[in-house]
Formats: sequence, C-alpha cells, structure tokens
Amino acid sequence: MTPALPAWLSQAIAARLEGVSRHDLAAASAAVTSAYRSGGTSKRNVVAADAITAYLTARLPATYAAVSAALARLAEHAPAFAPGSLADIGAGPGTASFAALERFPGLTDVAMRDHNERFLQAARALAGASHNDALQHADIAAGEATVGAIPAADLVIAGYMLVELPDAALAPAVTRLWQATRGALLLVEPGTPEGFRRMRRAREALIAAGAHILAPCTHALACPMAGGDWCHFSVRLPRSRDHLAVKRAEVPFEDERFCYLAAARFEGSIAQARILAPPRHAKPGLTFKLCREGRIEERFVPARDKAAFRADRRLDWGGIWEPALPD
Repeated sequence: MTPALPAWLSQAIAARLEGVSRHDLAAASAAVTSAYRSGGTSKRNVVAADAITAYLTARLPATYAAVSAALARLAEHAPAFAPGSLADIGAGPGTASFAALERFPGLTDVAMRDHNERFLQAARALAGASHNDALQHADIAAGEATVGAIPAADLVIAGYMLVELPDAALAPAVTRLWQATRGALLLVEPGTPEGFRRMRRAREALIAAGAHILAPCTHALACPMAGGDWCHFSVRLPRSRDHLAVKRAEVPFEDERFCYLAAARFEGSIAQARILAPPRHAKPGLTFKLCREGRIEERFVPARDKAAFRADRRLDWGGIWEPALPD
C-alpha cells in the first residue's frame, strides 16, 4: 500500500475541514467523482469552495498516490536524476509538486500553473502550510499547457491534464511541455480508455520529437495495445476517517487506476518487459501479461520450478519482469 500523505499535508487539509458539514462535502464529492467517471478528470469544473474542499479530501490523496507511483518508476529508470527545478503544469492544488518534493527533496525551484484560480488559492494555502522552503516560495500563477509561457525546468509534470484538452490541442500541448523540459517529463492521466488514448498520442508526439521513453514502455516502437485493451496501472492508498466520510465509503483503502509516461532528454535504463496486469495465480503456476519489444505476450512460470516461482511470485502489476526471456 502507498504511504499516506505527508503529515503536514494531511494536517493542512484537516484544518480546512473544521466546521464544514461532512454531508455537504459528500454531495460535492459525488459530483467531483461523477465528472471523473464520465471520462474527464476530477478537476474539471471544480470551482465552488465546497467542491475544492471535497476535492482536497476525496481526490487529492488518490492523485498524490498515482503521481508518487509514477515518480517512483521514473526514479527507478533514472537513478542518477536529481532535478533542482520543477514545473507543475495543470497543478490543481499542487498535488504533483507535493509528491515530487517527497521523491526529490533536492528541488529548490518550484513553479505551479493552473487556469483555475480556486485551485491556485488552495495550492498557495497548502504550500504555505509546509515547512519546505521551495514550496513556501513557489511561483504559483495562472497558466496552462496550451497558452502562456511554461517555465523551463529539470522536471516537468502534467498530471490529470491532457484528458481535459480538445483533441486538436493535445499534440501541441505535449510539444510545449517537452520544449520546457530540461531533464525529464512525467505525464499522468486517469487509467481509463480515454486517458490511455490520449497518453498514446502523447507518446507518439514525444518519440517524434526525439524523447527517450523511460517508462512504462520497454521500447520506442508502435504501441502494441489493440482492441478494447488499454495500458494502465493501479496504486492502493489508505483512506483517512474524513476520506471515508466524504466518499461515503466503508472499505479503508482505495485503488486508483492511472496511466503514465516518463520521457527524458537522456537515456535511462529500460525494462526488458513490463507487467501489464495482476499476475494470475493458479496451482500449476503464475501467468504474467507482459509488454516486450513492441508486442504483448504471456509468460508462464510453473510452480515446479521452485526457484523461479519463489522469485517471481513477488512481482506485481506495473513492475519489471526481471528474468531473461527467451525469444
């Protein structure tokens, strides 16, 4: 399970909930969730104060978990990457920036851009509640990937943003994000067919621009996903008491499905194969769905091969397939 939010961030969000009706927040949260499930993102049309507070309680933890998981994969394939500057585009309340500071504590220069002034106000308040100098002095201003200047940075993150753009604006926006990237670019989107469709188009634009794709892809060939399938991953996060109340949920955890793409101006280590689904466990052995060298394939690890079975049963969805694969 992904660790909970940093203590300072949880406390800052909890402070905003003082005196607020959980019933009203639950209704606002339902509207936010409905927008997300309809194929958009949960940030769309979040304007009212109660909707912002509901978003911070119900959606920020899931977005934080997804961005954190994607950042971990970026670091896995670029272990020497130590960015000093960050541009968080489509920042919302600053979620990706908070996750990036946890992964890369050496960040000293943070810029956040979003078109929603309510979100920018929340980002300023949350960043001000931190004890991090980079966050407290962050450059937080209006802007987005389609208009205005994108600050150049070692690490550029666009989280849950591409799915909000018109189709015609997607490739130009990705190109502008890439032009602002000095080191690595991380895109994170909902783990839905629409989120993946847009991520696939972003990947094509980045490869055409000469980017090195680090993860999750194991190659720079055409994406082999076909039919109704889509490349996505999952991260499990704990729910706080307020999260449970606002979501009207009983299960103490939530599974966030997401797509991501990590691209860089430098070469990194590339996985031999990526695990694309939860491994299927059965008495005869394990079956893995893999992406490898531009094709989707399955690999079976028999239980009778005790050494391989013991090692491979620790592997999970989204991870790297380690053993050598025969052709």
